[in-house]
Amino acid sequence: MTLFGSDAQLRDRVNGLLASMSLEQKIGQMVMAERSTCSPEDVRNFHLGAVLCGSGSHPEENTPAAWVKMNDAYWAAAMAAGPGHVAIPTLFGVDAIHGHCNVSGATVFPHNIGLGAAADAGLVRRIAQITAREVLASGIEWTFAPNLAVARNICWGRSYESVGEQVRPVVDFARAAVEGLQGDLGENAVLACAKHWVGDGGNAHGIDHGNNPAELEALREIDMAPYLAALEAGVLTIMASFNSWKGEKCHGHKFLLTDILKGELQFKGMLISDWEGTTYLSDDYHSAVGQAVNAGIDMFMVPESWHRFIESLHQHALNGSVSMTRINNAVRRILAVKIAYGLFERPRPAARPWSNHPSFGCAEHRNLAREAVRKSLVLLQNRNSVLPLDKTARLLVAGKNAHNRGHLCGGFSIEWQGVSGNEQIPGATSIWEGVQALAANASLSEDPLGGDADPQQHDVALVVVGEYPYAEGLGDVRLNEQMMVETGSQMSGAMIVREPYGRTLELCQLHPEDLQLISNIAAKGIPVVTVLVSGRPLVVNRELEKSVAFVAAWLPGSEGLGVAEVLFGDYDFQGRLPFSWPRTDADAGAQDQPGFTPLFPYGYGLSYQGMLEENTSANGSRLRKTLRRLALRR
Repeated sequence: MTLFGSDAQLRDRVNGLLASMSLEQKIGQMVMAERSTCSPEDVRNFHLGAVLCGSGSHPEENTPAAWVKMNDAYWAAAMAAGPGHVAIPTLFGVDAIHGHCNVSGATVFPHNIGLGAAADAGLVRRIAQITAREVLASGIEWTFAPNLAVARNICWGRSYESVGEQVRPVVDFARAAVEGLQGDLGENAVLACAKHWVGDGGNAHGIDHGNNPAELEALREIDMAPYLAALEAGVLTIMASFNSWKGEKCHGHKFLLTDILKGELQFKGMLISDWEGTTYLSDDYHSAVGQAVNAGIDMFMVPESWHRFIESLHQHALNGSVSMTRINNAVRRILAVKIAYGLFERPRPAARPWSNHPSFGCAEHRNLAREAVRKSLVLLQNRNSVLPLDKTARLLVAGKNAHNRGHLCGGFSIEWQGVSGNEQIPGATSIWEGVQALAANASLSEDPLGGDADPQQHDVALVVVGEYPYAEGLGDVRLNEQMMVETGSQMSGAMIVREPYGRTLELCQLHPEDLQLISNIAAKGIPVVTVLVSGRPLVVNRELEKSVAFVAAWLPGSEGLGVAEVLFGDYDFQGRLPFSWPRTDADAGAQDQPGFTPLFPYGYGLSYQGMLEENTSANGSRLRKTLRRLALRR
C-alpha cells in the first residue's frame, strides 16, 4: 500500500499539522465518542477526532436529511479554528454492514452469510458501492465494515457476519468489499474498516468475546489471510477484536497489533478499538488505557467513557507511561487517513454531492438487493420436484417469518438486535408480500399453528420459519455452561457474559412452534415447502422429514420478493452452502475432525437445471418449461 509512507507531500502535511497541535488536541484526535454522549460543542472543546452512531442510535427524525444535519453540526464545530484548536474535520462512523441499516428506508442487503452462499465477488463489489452511496446520502464518511471473520463454529452469534467457514471465499470477499466501499477515494467513496483483528471467528466453542487457541501458523493461514487481501485493496482503517488469542486480549496485544499488523504487514492506516474495548483489559481503567495505547491502538471508540479516557491518557502522557512518540504516531496515522481520504478538501456534509441524494433506498438499489437474495438461496431438498411453485396454485403462506420484514433483516437493522414487524422497514417486501405480487391464488394464514390449512382449499403450503433477530453474543448458542467456565479460566482481563440465544442448534428445541406448524399442515396431506430464515445452519432433521422441499434463505434483508421469484421459477437456485450443515449439535465446529459427516456438505446446493437431468416425475414437464423460460430471460 503506497498511499502512505512514500507520499512525501502527505507526510509533510501531516507533520505540519502535528507540529501545530497541543497535547490536548492530539489526545482529542484519538477519541471517538457516541452522538448521544457528545454535542458539537464537545467536539470543539475537546478536539474530538471522530463521532459514531452505535447500532440503534440515530437522530430523532431518522431520515438522511436529519443525519446530514447532525454530522454537519459536528463538522462545523471541529472546523471552527481558534486559540488552542487547529481546524481538523471529524470523521463520522456507522455500522453499515449490510446496507446503511441504521437509517429508516435504507436498502437492506442480505447479511454476509447469504453473500457467501452467492459466491459472487462482483456482486459484493456492487453491493459495497451502493452501500457507500447510501452512507454518503446521510452525510457520513466511514463504515465499520467489512467483517473478515472466518467463522469456524456456527454456535457463534456473529456467524451471519461471516461469508463462510473456508478461507478463500473470505479473502475474495475482503478484496471486493474494500474496493467497492473505498474505490479511488473520490466523492463516491467511504472509508472501509476491516474487522476484527484478529481471530474472533476461531474462538473456542463459538463464544463471542472468547478465546482463540490456535497456533500462530494457523492464525496466519486462516484468520489473518483475509486481511492481506484487504491491505492489498488499500483498506485505510482496521478494528481490533474483542476476542483473546491464547488467553491474551487482542485490544492489548502488542505482538498482534504492532509487531505483526503495523510492522510485518506494513499497515500504515489507522487502528481503532471496538466499543469500549479497552475496558476489559483490566479492572484498573487507567492501566487498561495505557496498555491499549502502548499495544498500538490509535483511535479509541469510547462512547460512554470518553471524558475518563481523555483524563487518563493525559495523565499517562504527563508521567511518561505512554510516550509522546507513541501518541504522535497514533495521531499521525489518524491525520494521514483523513488526508488520504480527502476529508480536508471535501465540503461540509450539507454541501457534499451525495448528501440527501434521492437515490437513497431507490428501485435501482433494491433491484440489486433482490439479485443478491436470488443468488443467495440454497435449495436443500425438493422431493417430487414440487418446486418451482405454480403461480396459479392455491397456496397457503404461513409461519412467523412469512410476513415480517424485520425478521428477514436480522440483527444490525434499525436496532442493534434488529426489530420485529414491518413498520420499521419501510419500502421493503416480506416474503408474503413477494408471493402476493406473483400468485393471485395465494393466501396468508392467520393461525400461527396452521389450523386454517385445508386440503380442499390449499394445494401446497409455503411455511417460513426460523430464528428471531439477534446480534453478537446474544446470538450465541451455548451448548453447556462448562464451556464458559473453561474459556474464562484461559483468558486474562474481564469477559462479557450475556444470556445466549439458546442451548442447542436444534430448531425443534429453539422454536418448537415451527415444527408444530409444519407437522400440523403436513398431517392434513398438504405438501409443505419450508423456507428457513436464520443466521446460520441449524439442526432441522425433523423439519426436513415433514417437508417436501426445504430452502435456506439466511437473512435476506429488505427484498423478500427475491425469495418468491426463485420459488416460482422466475430464476433458478444458484446458492451453495457456505457452511457445512449439521446433523447434530456435535457437528458445530467439527468440520476439520476425522470422520466428520455433515447432513449436507460445504458447497452443497440443488438447482432446477440439475434436477431436470435426473427427473422422471410428472413434474418434469413443468421443470422443462421453467428452464426454457429462464433461458429466454438470459
